[in-house]
Amino acid sequence: MRIRMNWSLLTLFVAMLTVSVQGVAVQGVAAQDVAKQTFSRDYRDSFPKNPAVDVLNYVFELTLSDETDEIKGRTTVDARLLEAGQSEFRLDLVNTSDAAEGKGMTVSRVSMGGKDLMYRHENDQLFVDLGKASKAQERISIVVEYAGIPASGLKIAPNKHGDRGFFSDNWSSRVRNWLPTVDHPSDKSMSEFMVTAPDHFQVVSNGLLMEETGLGDGTRFTHWKNSVPIATWLYMLGVADFAVQYVDEFDGKSIQTWVARQDRDAGFYDFAIPTKKVLQYYTDLIGPYSYEKLANIVSNATSGGMEAASAIAYSEASVSGKRDKRWQIVIIHEIAHQWFGNAVTEADWNDVWLSEGFATYYTLLYREYDYGHDDFVAGLIDARNRVVNFYKDDYDFQVVRPFIEDLNNVSGAMMYQKGAWTLHMLRDKVGVDAFNEGVRNYYREFKDKTARTEDFMRHIEEASGMELEGFFAQWLFQGGIPHVEANWWVKDGKRHYNLKQTQEKYQFDIEVDVQFVYADGSKSDITAIKMPIVNGKAMTAEYEVPDGKKVVDMIIDPNTRLLATWNVNNKEAPLSRN
Repeated sequence: MRIRMNWSLLTLFVAMLTVSVQGVAVQGVAAQDVAKQTFSRDYRDSFPKNPAVDVLNYVFELTLSDETDEIKGRTTVDARLLEAGQSEFRLDLVNTSDAAEGKGMTVSRVSMGGKDLMYRHENDQLFVDLGKASKAQERISIVVEYAGIPASGLKIAPNKHGDRGFFSDNWSSRVRNWLPTVDHPSDKSMSEFMVTAPDHFQVVSNGLLMEETGLGDGTRFTHWKNSVPIATWLYMLGVADFAVQYVDEFDGKSIQTWVARQDRDAGFYDFAIPTKKVLQYYTDLIGPYSYEKLANIVSNATSGGMEAASAIAYSEASVSGKRDKRWQIVIIHEIAHQWFGNAVTEADWNDVWLSEGFATYYTLLYREYDYGHDDFVAGLIDARNRVVNFYKDDYDFQVVRPFIEDLNNVSGAMMYQKGAWTLHMLRDKVGVDAFNEGVRNYYREFKDKTARTEDFMRHIEEASGMELEGFFAQWLFQGGIPHVEANWWVKDGKRHYNLKQTQEKYQFDIEVDVQFVYADGSKSDITAIKMPIVNGKAMTAEYEVPDGKKVVDMIIDPNTRLLATWNVNNKEAPLSRN
């Protein structure tokens, strides 16, 4: 049982002796001030993007070979030019360079309607001269022909059995190494892969298989079509000697397993569960699954899991034939991404916690559903420990950063673990029903689109009736986590305790659960102590323990609902609050 502190509940506390608002000196600004500066923000990343362009569909025609690592490509880009007056169209495509030992792509032709267009391919960008200024909402279809050896993004190498294969891993901006695209999550599009490869390979990609035809010359043509808009990092291509199992269906959509042929028995066993059960759980909790199938694919380009839409990639280490729980949890996490990150995608990389934090927390929720509450709590404690350890080295790191410069540093542990803990505390704060309602409404509005932190906050505020700017500001837009010094002592024959935030930087408006352990081994009810910020400083409160049993210990956060560190001290006298 948890009791929220109400100052009128004098039966619980004989007297509230003192309340101090002196707190600890703040280095930086309080959460309320952070909130004022935050939600009219222009936070962004440094990635080039085309805000006046909406790519509708890509058709990627690729020719692959056993004799060379060079790929030959022909990409058709169908787009709408949203604003009038555009005469140039930009795509991301990595140049061939000496620095990459000759790897990269070389463009041979760009055309539209069969007519050649002028272009510049420089600094890993392709600039196409449209030949005229566009009209608003004009549709164009550009064809780019190119070839080269990918420096990254598409791994061409033997698998653990020594068999050659081609596997993509586009996180976070590597698709530009082998496909000409607007390589940014703000522009989601449909896509098709038309692949000609030696006929001993099978090909898997996003969406539905439209055609598979032997060409009679030792090659096979395979066509996959994805009819749901997705971000470019979610494109998947796997070309290998696969064993393929059509495991089941969910809501009329195929559930598939693709593993190396040598791993047929072990791989089919490892991936037979829990996909269908997880799909049902998230559909019931959040909203409908967005894609046309779900394939679990073992890839030599992936170190853990990669949430490519409808075609998830997993490390070769995932296959053991033992259905290892660690890898089962990876499956759950990557399926959670199909809702968060894939269907609802962050508009800029600054908001990547909307992908990783959500997938991490919803993995924990599924673990509670399937494995029990103790497993859920163990996952939360592990996540909290990771956050604590991270902040020992980089205390100022904030989840939503004002600007991201490094293309290779869009994620990191805080997006996963602190993002998940932010959701856990938010769910506790507003209540499970309001949280679930807000998430469902958020998902409904932004499914197959892009969103920002403010969009999510708006839906939770509407569902709960609460103002949450301060909450989001202190957990996402500033660094650090709170540290609480908890002290209890005997004075005038009575026991007292106080709580005080003592972190060197930042202040947090928090609620701390307290429980007492008595000499006979029993425990008190849990009391939630509010520690609001007053005049920019966290409140320190002192209370008297109810008369009765002898207290021998004090427990902080017994129900695992606060992201913080703390010490519990038995003192002869209270600490100075100077």
